Amino acid sequence: MMQRDPAFTAHGRFWRGNLHTHSTRSDGVLAPEEVCRRYKAEGYDFIALTDHFVGVYGYPIVDTKPMRDAGFTTILGAELHSGAMANGELWHILAVGLPSDFAPSNSPSFIPVKGQETGPEIAARAVAAGAFVAIAHPQWSGLTLADARSITAAHAVEVYNTGCDTGCDRPDGFAIADLLLTEGRRLSMIATDDAHFSEPDHFGGWVMVKSEANTPEALLAALKAGHFYSSQGPELRDVRIEGDHVVVECSAAVSVVAIGHGTGAKAVHGHSLTRAEVPLARLNNSPWLRVAVIDAAGKRAWSNPIWVEGALAKNPRVAP
Repeated sequence: MMQRDPAFTAHGRFWRGNLHTHSTRSDGVLAPEEVCRRYKAEGYDFIALTDHFVGVYGYPIVDTKPMRDAGFTTILGAELHSGAMANGELWHILAVGLPSDFAPSNSPSFIPVKGQETGPEIAARAVAAGAFVAIAHPQWSGLTLADARSITAAHAVEVYNTGCDTGCDRPDGFAIADLLLTEGRRLSMIATDDAHFSEPDHFGGWVMVKSEANTPEALLAALKAGHFYSSQGPELRDVRIEGDHVVVECSAAVSVVAIGHGTGAKAVHGHSLTRAEVPLARLNNSPWLRVAVIDAAGKRAWSNPIWVEGALAKNPRVAP
């Protein structure tokens, strides 16, 4: 049996982008034009400007089309807010690829109000409008598993957020994502910045999207298809299951980790690893697996989950 992560079989090339960004149109400190200029100067191929879609900011879906050129593109989007999570706070839902006339919810500020759309409802409406939707910063939001389960329309979970890392040491979404995967939700995983440029919250996590063209339409289709991986620096070049191993090809790394449901995980360590074969016996017969690559500076890259055809191992439980 051989299965490959579709990001490495899709046609085209990889494009680097940030899917979560703010400007002076909401609570960021730089104008949209300067945000785009800085990402382009840092070698990004595209960004989505996702200002906060609340009434106090005029429900912005910022027109970034004038910032596009032959080597850099933008995808229209917003961070949607409506309804209350279990902790009583407003939902944060990332929507990339929104139409410019997406109808506002009744969200005058960051405080939930009676009778407004729920988080699941506005997420579903964004998907119906053509957007790629992700559950934003689960750890920072204090998201419960029940909260996460309710967003049934989402394509992805935001598993790393630079701003939540530098601003409050709560960058993580993997715990929620892994639990949802184990329940059978076929979600992808994105790393983002959530850049406001008020602190070192930028250029720290991104997606590498495989498509034939650096256009909003091609990138959006690739995101929805899961044809991407996420990174803080390392490159993934192939991820495939061959028999009872997962084979990973990457830029120089010190650790390559295969991760499955429950306690299932196995790492291979070394120096300047560019290829690793990770045995899968310790993944406890997981129906899915994902890969993390760690370089000598501690920076990581993450694959999307691969859903496994057949069992990963004959022995379903192996102690560490």
